Amino acid sequence: MAGKDTDGGMETDERHVYGPRPVSALMPRLTRPAFRRRSPATAQVLADWAAIVGPAIAAVTTPRRLSAGALTIACAGPIAMELQHLAGEVIARINAHLGSQVVTALRFVQTPEMLAPLAASVAPVADPAKLAAVDAAVGDLPEGELRGALASLGRAIVTTPNSSRSS
Repeated sequence: MAGKDTDGGMETDERHVYGPRPVSALMPRLTRPAFRRRSPATAQVLADWAAIVGPAIAAVTTPRRLSAGALTIACAGPIAMELQHLAGEVIARINAHLGSQVVTALRFVQTPEMLAPLAASVAPVADPAKLAAVDAAVGDLPEGELRGALASLGRAIVTTPNSSRSS
């Protein structure tokens, strides 16, 4: 009698012998692996990040994980300093959105992909004469990867801020 339970006569076998099992009995086994990887609160913060912190902050930050009350946020260095000053307000917004005291601290991680929006906002405008000079300099080379790479390098050099190189 390997299937008998000792507390209350319920069987411990995987199959429910008295008919169909209620869906609620199956849900923990299905959801436990997903919640182990990412909690429901983390999923809610990830989904609603722009609504929680606003579009300006959401454009340069990304929530990464929520563990033991500490929310890890990926951002660029200058934004991390600003968010440290706003930490109390950000935590209050997150907890108000979630409806309970879930986040108690913020951690910041610098990531290179978060620097792209900052760099794009100060992208230099290239001088058309310099771009034409770059194209003329590689014009004698045969078509191919080398010519494309050298042209790309030349364009990058002449569009860098404070570029003192002449064509």
